[in-house]
Amino acid sequence: MIDERELAIHPIVQESVQHNARYQTLNLTPISNYCHPHSFNHYSNLQYRVFPAKSEEHPIRQWTARLTLTPCYVVLEARLEQAQLLKKVVDAIKDLVQDCNFDCNDSGIALQAMDNSHVALVSMMLKSESFSPFRCDRNIALGINLTSLQKVLRCAQNEDILTLKAEDAPDVVNMVFESADSDRLSEYDIKLMDIDQEHLGIPDTEYAATINMPSSEFQRICRDLTALSESVSIECTKEGVKFACNGDIGSGAVTLRSHTDVEKPDRNVEINLSEPVALTFSLKYLVNFCKASGLSDSVRLCLSNEVPLLVEYALSNNSYLRFYLAPKVNWRRGVDISQRGLDTAI
Repeated sequence: MIDERELAIHPIVQESVQHNARYQTLNLTPISNYCHPHSFNHYSNLQYRVFPAKSEEHPIRQWTARLTLTPCYVVLEARLEQAQLLKKVVDAIKDLVQDCNFDCNDSGIALQAMDNSHVALVSMMLKSESFSPFRCDRNIALGINLTSLQKVLRCAQNEDILTLKAEDAPDVVNMVFESADSDRLSEYDIKLMDIDQEHLGIPDTEYAATINMPSSEFQRICRDLTALSESVSIECTKEGVKFACNGDIGSGAVTLRSHTDVEKPDRNVEINLSEPVALTFSLKYLVNFCKASGLSDSVRLCLSNEVPLLVEYALSNNSYLRFYLAPKVNWRRGVDISQRGLDTAI
C-alpha cells in the first residue's frame, strides 16, 4: 500500500515527487499550465497541498492538488536604480532622528522629523520620477527605526537595484536588492512601527540671503571651525559670506566671495543678498548636516534674521534633502526652543 499521508510542498510544486516507499516518481503538472501567474498578483502566499486520492485502480497517478491562497494587496512598489541614494540619505539623518515615518503617496516618498531637542528638522522628498517604476495606490506611512534600516541597507552594494514593497495595512516593509552585474538577489523584511508624528507646515520663505557653494567646501569649513568653538557665526554682506567662531583657544574665520569658474562650475560660489544677515548656529548640528555632502556637489544656505537656517542638498528629478536649524540666539535668551526655534518659526 502507498503511504497516504499528506505531502505539503511550499512555496511551489516540484515537477516530480519521489515516493520513498516504492521509489517511483510521480509526475505532476505545474499549476501554471492551468492558470496564468498574473492571476495571483494580489496573493503573496501560495501554498500547494498535494495528497493521493483514494483509488485502488490507479494508486499513484490519481493525485489531487489543493491550492490555498492568502490574499494580500501590494499598495507600494518603488524601484531605485542604485541603492546608494537611500543609503546616503539614511546615513545623513540617522544621528538626528531615530524613528520616523516615510510618507508615501502618488507624488513620491517624503520624510519629515525633528530631533529630540526640537532644534533641528529634516525634510526629505524623493519624487516619483526618481523611481522606475513607481506605484502607490493609496497614501501610506511606513514607521521605521533608522538604525534598523541602516543595518539592512548595509547588506546592499551601492550599485544594487533597490525595490521597496509594502502591502495594505503593512506590518513590514519588503526590500529587495538586485545585483546589477550578477544574478544575486537579496530580500529582507523590516518590521514597522506605529509612530505618532506631528507634521509642520513649512511655508515658502523669501530669505534675505541665499548662498550656493560646493558641498565639500561647506563641510570643510564646519569641520575646521569645530576645532576652535562649538558655535559659528554666519554673516552675509555685499562683501561675501563670513563663517567666524571664537573659542577658548582662539578664534578663526573663513570668508567666501561670489566666484564663477567656467571650467570648474562645481567650484562656483553664488551669493544673492537683499539685506545683511548675521546669525549664530551650533557647529555640532552643521557637521551632522554635512554628512549629506555625498548626495550633491553643491549645497544651498538660506538665511534671514530670526528665521531657522535652511541647508538644502538638491537631488535628481527635483528631489531634495533639507535641514532646518534654529539660530543660537534663542538659546542665549533662554527662550524655549520648541516655541522659538522651529515649531513656531517654520
